[in-house]
Amino acid sequence: MGALSLSLEDKVALVTGSRRGIGKAIALTFAEAGADVAVSDCVIDDGELKAVAEQITKLGQRALVIKADVSQKKDVEDMVRSMMDKFGVIDILVNNAGIVLPVPVLEVTEVLEVPDDNWNRMIEVNLKGCYLCSQAIGKIMVKQKQGNIINIASVSGLDVANTLNVVYNITKAGVIMLTRTLAKELAGYNIRANAIAPGGVRTDLLKPVWTNPEYLKRVEASIPMKRIAEPVEIANVALFLASDASSYITGQVIPVDGGLLA
Repeated sequence: MGALSLSLEDKVALVTGSRRGIGKAIALTFAEAGADVAVSDCVIDDGELKAVAEQITKLGQRALVIKADVSQKKDVEDMVRSMMDKFGVIDILVNNAGIVLPVPVLEVTEVLEVPDDNWNRMIEVNLKGCYLCSQAIGKIMVKQKQGNIINIASVSGLDVANTLNVVYNITKAGVIMLTRTLAKELAGYNIRANAIAPGGVRTDLLKPVWTNPEYLKRVEASIPMKRIAEPVEIANVALFLASDASSYITGQVIPVDGGLLA
């Protein structure tokens, strides 16, 4: 039996939505494991994405900063072109970019009253964006005869934890089905596709929860491990899936939820 290896030496990865939170943690964890990393986000003017890239270079790896809205096909095509111009190969794609739009308090159930703009934007970013990136980079991976796609889904795509996030739930369920489809379609080209389904994580997305002591207490009481996750705990699972340690795993969804779905 070979020794377990989590090295990403000589690999090139793209992590979308990597300005903060889970995406940032994954980008830095990959760099620590030896990968060159392209980081992308639809916001770059505040300098946060550039700061992530600077941390990657301090770890001794090459970095590339790309401004891209993953819901726009041209942005995705330009992003891929920039990566290929710099690195010449894309070994790992992490589809992390995602949004949750606020839901108003309604007299009828939210399932029946989702504003069109909220529906369209969340579907476009969370699901269509994941598809567009997988499509564009998947074609390159097919030519390479190797690749690894990791999609960041959610426990909300596996179980209806919160009906006030109905569109978010639907998008993440779609990401899971996309992952399984990619795995079957691309396995013959030596390309793996898996998803991670985080529960509560200490990110900006969940800031209204972890900055409210009373609400956080109620949320953590529902989790068997009695706490929400840190971004690096999701990143560590992404590293496992990106490495050869998971070489016979594809089409799977791994909940990282402190036992919430157990």
